[in-house]
Amino acid sequence: MLLARTKALPQDRVLTLPLPAGPEAAPIARAATRRQLDVWGVDEETAFTTELIVSELVGNAVRYGAPPLQLRLVFERMLTCEVSDTAASAPQVKHARTIDETGRGLFIISSLSDQWGTRYQAQGKTVWAAQPTGVSTERQNGAGRPR
Repeated sequence: MLLARTKALPQDRVLTLPLPAGPEAAPIARAATRRQLDVWGVDEETAFTTELIVSELVGNAVRYGAPPLQLRLVFERMLTCEVSDTAASAPQVKHARTIDETGRGLFIISSLSDQWGTRYQAQGKTVWAAQPTGVSTERQNGAGRPR
């Protein structure tokens, strides 16, 4: 897939957050996501789903990736959650057994998002997931935004 953007996104449509490399990264990412989704006026169901996606993406980066870690949320036609790290390892969807304690992260992400994938850079990768915003076009353009 080729992705091209002809103009930069407005700064108020992107959240970029460096994350620690330990287990504290997931709660930090969830809290920042919740705050930003409130600012964007995203509905409760989409916010809950997005927090779960972010938590799983960050959990995978902490467990299998390498620091530094970064969360990025992009609010455009779709709500895209991205987590970057410097490991080159490819994430793989696993089908965990009932008794397995791990291995469900990407399966959950693929079930909850419309699309997901991995982009590789010279230093590492970005795993992303995109879903509908749950916000009307008028609200995305600024009309009807809560004050």
